[in-house]
Amino acid sequence: MPSQVAALYVQEGGAYFNLEGVDPWPESRDARLYAGPWPAVAHPPCARWCRMAGMVEARWGHKKGDDGGTFAAALASVREFGGVLEHPAYTDAWARFSLPPPTRGGWTRNLYGPGWVTEVSQSAYGHRARKRTWLYAVTDCPPALDWSEPPAQAWCGWGDYDRYRERDRLGKKERNASPVAFRDALLSLARSSQGVRT
Repeated sequence: MPSQVAALYVQEGGAYFNLEGVDPWPESRDARLYAGPWPAVAHPPCARWCRMAGMVEARWGHKKGDDGGTFAAALASVREFGGVLEHPAYTDAWARFSLPPPTRGGWTRNLYGPGWVTEVSQSAYGHRARKRTWLYAVTDCPPALDWSEPPAQAWCGWGDYDRYRERDRLGKKERNASPVAFRDALLSLARSSQGVRT
């Protein structure tokens, strides 16, 4: 089982820094250049793929899906070297790259390529917001995860204001941060993976 893991597209100085066996790749290192050999935990940027991307394109001209190739590079790294890719639930990148829609409560096998998919809520791992997340893992047998969804204490997005107005709205740094328990689950998954050469 490999002990070294590459953490791609992570926050500078964030949860993946200063850990033994973890090679962090923040924006300053350009994770599109990662060439192995270790399995990866990949958090490619989501702003051009999220449900608000169409509105952002209409208002500010940032083209939906134009992420500079970060999602494609993250997917290629996980497929070649093993590991796991994380993106927000309902990301448009999933359909663009022909990944099967995940379900909650277990892993679903990708019939047309390597990998497994699932949905988790990061609130199960200590995030203050619900933060539903889709995972794509390339491993022989993905582990069980915590598929519960504890109530949110705060909220991330712009929608459902009336529903969540009594709760805190998270700032960008906290919104984007991975809870330590979630980080550890993803690192463990990556360490148990085997790369699949495509």
